[in-house]
Amino acid sequence: MRPRYADLFHRMGDQDPIERDAAFDAVLFDRGEALPDLISAYQSFSKDTLRRFYAVQLMGFSGDKTAIPPLIDALQDPEALVRAEACRSLEDLRARTALPQLRARLDDMATEVRIAAREAIACLS
Repeated sequence: MRPRYADLFHRMGDQDPIERDAAFDAVLFDRGEALPDLISAYQSFSKDTLRRFYAVQLMGFSGDKTAIPPLIDALQDPEALVRAEACRSLEDLRARTALPQLRARLDDMATEVRIAAREAIACLS
């Protein structure tokens, strides 16, 4: 991961919400260029739900279809918050190829994931 993004992702875990938001906004501004680092961040923050959530959300905002495979992987994340955001991010990217995986989330144990999957499927169908 490039040092600029490593620092920003580190700051996204800060206790100060202003610091977290500033780091998020900086990556959001660079989202297309930051995509490889977002994918790496998602994979490296295995114990940090909030930063995985941010990485998945920013992948969806990237507008880059190369984010689809890692977002499909994120549908299996251990945290419902991240799985639900992966559904929304796939919807943002108009990822019709992810419809089978989104349909599988209709049986998720978490209500918020089932709702997000249902909404994404309705938008993409």
